[in-house]
Amino acid sequence: MNSIALMAADSASSASMTSSLIMFALIILIFYFLIYRPQKKRDKEAKAMLAAMKKGDKVVTIGGIHGTIVTVKDKTVVIKVDDSARIEFSKEAISSVTSKDAVKVAPEKKDKKAEEKASVEAKPEEAAKPEEAAKLEENKEETK
Repeated sequence: MNSIALMAADSASSASMTSSLIMFALIILIFYFLIYRPQKKRDKEAKAMLAAMKKGDKVVTIGGIHGTIVTVKDKTVVIKVDDSARIEFSKEAISSVTSKDAVKVAPEKKDKKAEEKASVEAKPEEAAKPEEAAKLEENKEETK
């Protein structure tokens, strides 16, 4: 009789242990995908950004100082803050780099109706279809 009770207790404890291990594995996976992996990706991007710094790039430091890179050394950069003020920073103190060539701003997304309206208003003589011409006249009347 005692042997049956012991066997039942052993199977219950092994099931409990299995569920504990599964929960532990799930917690590790959650931490990996939500914390560890994104942090490694950010670190890799930051290292690439710091390695790509060159003279003439506009930068912002961790402390919020804006300037232009004058000299890039092994572990430091010299930043021109004002006409006569130059400050030497550690490369790790740079939070963002904006190349002088990469000043282009991405255009904002517009809805299709606004784009059609702008294109029709910009080129009314090219409106080959009478429907487009009628829409143009309606839009002009509504704005008046």
